[in-house]
Amino acid sequence: MFINCKLVMLILVLTLSSQAYAGKIFGGHVVVPHSRPYMALLERTMSDGKTKYCGGFLLSEDFVMTAAHCQAKSYTVILGAHNMKKNEKRQKITVEQTFPHKDYDEKRYINDIMLLKLSSKANFSETVKPIALPPSNYGSLPKSCSISGWGRTNRSNQYLSSILMEVSVELINDDKCTEGNMYCSKGEKGPGEGDSGGPLVCEDNKAYGVVSSTFRPHSGGVEVHRYAKIPDYRAWIVSTVKNALMKD
Repeated sequence: MFINCKLVMLILVLTLSSQAYAGKIFGGHVVVPHSRPYMALLERTMSDGKTKYCGGFLLSEDFVMTAAHCQAKSYTVILGAHNMKKNEKRQKITVEQTFPHKDYDEKRYINDIMLLKLSSKANFSETVKPIALPPSNYGSLPKSCSISGWGRTNRSNQYLSSILMEVSVELINDDKCTEGNMYCSKGEKGPGEGDSGGPLVCEDNKAYGVVSSTFRPHSGGVEVHRYAKIPDYRAWIVSTVKNALMKD
């Protein structure tokens, strides 16, 4: 009964609440402090011992969502952050188990979505809250979308931003997005290295996508940014969470 209650609460949160390597916020602005309480910074320890970073977002007290290409040897999830140089009250939680999509294609970045089960529960507060997901039958193209993250803010800077940044993006219909369950945006403004795994948040403040990859067409032109299309993964999300909780 306890497991079922946890699952029901998560489903309610998901449903009822209103390189080709992605990473930095270009052309953006500083986010109002703690106005994106679902944002997570993933500190990743790689197999060679190096530390790298990805974005992510909180779905429930137990789960964070990110991109499958953000896989690592181990993780520390940082919640409640805004300015990493300031002494903020943050939560740091290790990851107990990872669930990359079983059909993730690392060459084409298809099914680039992953769930992380936290080793201990996140404590909800004014600065740490989950974000809702759209329904699986959402068929139209979302509007008024934005992405946020701590990635690089310009091409000459090799370091992450210490402050959470955000930029608005307009989704487009593109042939490169017809396979692999993706949304796309185009232009200089968008994500890059460091922002991978962060949410694509649209007009009703729900997470419609996961920042995935960026490519420049062979014919030239502007970059196209791709996001894993969350409505197409709702069944996978619910079943993955249910199976993980039943094993507790």
